[in-house]
Parts: sequence; structure tokens; C-alpha cells
Amino acid sequence: MDRATHSLERDEMKFFIDSADVGEIRKALALGLCDGVTTNPSLVAKTGRRFDEVLAEIVALRPGPVSAEVTALDFDGMIREAHHYAAFGDQVVVKVPLIVEGLKAVKALSAEQIKTNVTLCFSPVQALLAAKAGATYVSPFVGRLDDVSEDGMAMVEQILEIYRNYAFETEVLVASVRHPIHVLQAARMGADVATIPFKVIEQLAQHPLTDRGLQQFLADWEKVPKS
Repeated sequence: MDRATHSLERDEMKFFIDSADVGEIRKALALGLCDGVTTNPSLVAKTGRRFDEVLAEIVALRPGPVSAEVTALDFDGMIREAHHYAAFGDQVVVKVPLIVEGLKAVKALSAEQIKTNVTLCFSPVQALLAAKAGATYVSPFVGRLDDVSEDGMAMVEQILEIYRNYAFETEVLVASVRHPIHVLQAARMGADVATIPFKVIEQLAQHPLTDRGLQQFLADWEKVPKS
């Protein structure tokens, strides 16, 4: 396949829910808006539960790929945690930080056919390294860049350009999504995945004119003779 053909053949955009709350994940699945799940230590801490228990429950829901993040900072520790999480099922994607030891771990895990999600990506060059290491996904954090007066979505656009130039198979998973505009921009750019908090998923369906129009329709319906 040549590069031009690769750039035109796009699968549909996937929505992952960024949550460790099993209740939220069930709601997103019921809406048909959950193609996968991403978790991180901060999200798990909010549940007040053991992560192994939470991970097992999420995997049992069969929501698609489920990212479970390692907390070790050294290669051996990352590999040990990765093997532990991978044992929960084929759906598990091991989430690894974008540091030198993390890239080393990604290369080793990829050789074992264990899927990886390289997280805490804040530059296109970092994303290039993740792809060359064999990452399944790379997670550019757009909201956190916006917080420090950088353009997070401009980074995503550059990553997509680089990946299309060289037909890398690593999927771009837009993370740290703060509002519907991030989702809109990701979709227009052709990002593979956006991982979205449940409150933002709900916001995607909301528009004041929809609410106003529905109220008007229902009010007019009351005027229609019923017999």
C-alpha cells in the first residue's frame, strides 16, 4: 500500500471513555458511545477501590480495549506490571509513560504481542519515538498543553502528519479532552481515537436549540386534538 492510499483509507473514529467508574462505563456502553476505556492512577484513586478489582470488572463488561497504566519507572518494574495486567485478558492495553525506560518497555512488550498505549505525550517528536518503538497507541495530552498556553490540537495535527508521511500503524489517541471542541477538532483532523470523560460525552449530545425545539414541539402537541 502506498502512502497516499494509506492516508485515505480511514476507519471510523473511536470513542474511548476516560474513566475508572464502572457505572459511567456502563452508561457509555448503553449509549453506544464506548469503543474502549482508558484509566490512570488518578482516575482509579477516585474510586477508592483496588485497581485489580476495578480492572477485572471493566474487562468483564467487554467494552473494547482497556488501558491499564504501569506505575513503575524502571524497565524491569514496567515489564513486571505489564505482564500482571495483560493476564486480565486480551482486551488489556498496557499504558506506559513516554520516558526512555518506557520506550524500552514498549519495544519489548511489542515483541511479545502485548498492546501498549504510550501516555503523557506532549510533542510530535515524542510521538515519533513511540511509533518507532512499536506502540499500539500514543496519547497526546491536549488539555494539559492548553493549560500552559500551548496549542494541544496543533500537536495532534503534526503527529498525524508525521504518521501519514511514513504509514506508521500506531493509532493517535487524543487524551486530556476537556470539552466538545477538542472532540470536533480531533474528528476533523482524522484522529483514530478520542478518550473522553463521561461528562463531555453527555455534552456532545447537547445543544440549546435542540432543547428549545423539543419544548416547542411538545407544547404544540398539547394543542393537537386527541379525539
